[in-house]
Amino acid sequence: QVQLVESGGGSVQPGGSLRLSCEASGFDFSTYEMSWVRQAPGKESELVSAMDKSSIYKWYMDSVKGRFTISRDNAKNTLYLELNTLKTEDTAKYYCVRGGLTTSWYFGDNRQGTQVTVS
Repeated sequence: QVQLVESGGGSVQPGGSLRLSCEASGFDFSTYEMSWVRQAPGKESELVSAMDKSSIYKWYMDSVKGRFTISRDNAKNTLYLELNTLKTEDTAKYYCVRGGLTTSWYFGDNRQGTQVTVS
C-alpha cells in the first residue's frame, strides 16, 4: 500500500516560515519524481514544486520561486518543502504526490495532506 504522510503544517503570520515533510512507504521512493501539490478551498489543485528522483532537477510555480525550496532524502524516503516569506495566498492544504511534471499525480492510498494557514 502506497502511503504518503505529510507533516509540518500550521498557522503562521505573513512573512513566516514552515517546513513540510512527507514520509513515503510502499514503493521504491528513490526511483520516482516527487512533488508538492496544494489545494485551497473552492479551487483546483495546483502543482507547487517538483523534483526528479536524483535531486538534479527542481521546478517551482512562478508565485513561489525564491520563497519555497524542495528537497528529498532518498535514504529516509522523505520529501521536504521549505516555505519562507509566506503570503496569505499560500493558504491551502499541501499534499505530497508521487509524480509531477512528467507523470500523473498519485496522492497515495491515504490522501492526508497538511494544512498551511497564513493570516
